[in-house]
Amino acid sequence: MMDVGLAVPQYGRFAALSSVLRVAREAESMGFAGLWAGDRLLTPLRPKDRYPGGDGRVPEAHRVFLDPFAVLSVAAAATSAIRLGTSALNACWYPPAVLARSLATIDHLSGGRLDVGLGLGWSSDEYAAAGVPWRDRASRYDATLDALEAIWRDDPVSFEHELWTIVPSHIEPKPARRPPLYLGGFAEPALRRIGRRADGWLTASLPIPMLTAMWRTVCETAERAGRDPGALRMALRTNPEITGPETGRPPRSGTVAQICDYLAAAAEAGVHAVIIDLQHTATSDEHLLELAAEFRAHLRAASAPS
Repeated sequence: MMDVGLAVPQYGRFAALSSVLRVAREAESMGFAGLWAGDRLLTPLRPKDRYPGGDGRVPEAHRVFLDPFAVLSVAAAATSAIRLGTSALNACWYPPAVLARSLATIDHLSGGRLDVGLGLGWSSDEYAAAGVPWRDRASRYDATLDALEAIWRDDPVSFEHELWTIVPSHIEPKPARRPPLYLGGFAEPALRRIGRRADGWLTASLPIPMLTAMWRTVCETAERAGRDPGALRMALRTNPEITGPETGRPPRSGTVAQICDYLAAAAEAGVHAVIIDLQHTATSDEHLLELAAEFRAHLRAASAPS
């Protein structure tokens, strides 16, 4: 059965403590597998780069976007069993020692419930605001992953790179166990990186043939690297707009049933987990939870033995 997770309230009208607390608690009681937070720093008035989705414009709701570490910390305190994930943090914005500490803290406070999802990001404007060069970001990303692995594994830890130096040190707390690591990306180098070193792929609502072709690249790379492709997981994030049956265009928009038909097909194609973000389409906490319950009921019915 495909795991079904929910995006934790974080932006737009849902950027409020009351929303985070209510949705986190009720998502856990409804049986959702995870709560996932994203990472957005700013909304440029004249962006240099096109937003990857829809009409290319940054959604208006992203003008107010809560910090993912703070949101997940609140969700951790409000729940006891549901997993907590990032989908996805822009890894290069953070010095690795700071990133490792922030993530390990959430894992520690939640009793080992963290799933780490990282990506490169798409906005050069955000990189400039974070004080991080846009150029050579892929090599910085790989070095960040190397440093995270060392910090979470070793005690004492030391790490030497042209970008950062960690003298032999204790950096604690360590995670309860190494958190499952999901990486985002759609270009071939990103897919190959996932196959070589990640536990899973963070993807989006793509046509099924495109999804399976990309996943094949991940699995073939893992096999060439001597890893078990069967151990990797594919987590798909969907940000649907709920519309009437005549106006919808699945998988981006449509009725709950239409979106769930796509997600069921994605599960048949190999998707192990889905992350449903309803903040673009819900009008209130109550509406979001009503939609969440409807999605969960449809997906449970679709996965039930015939």
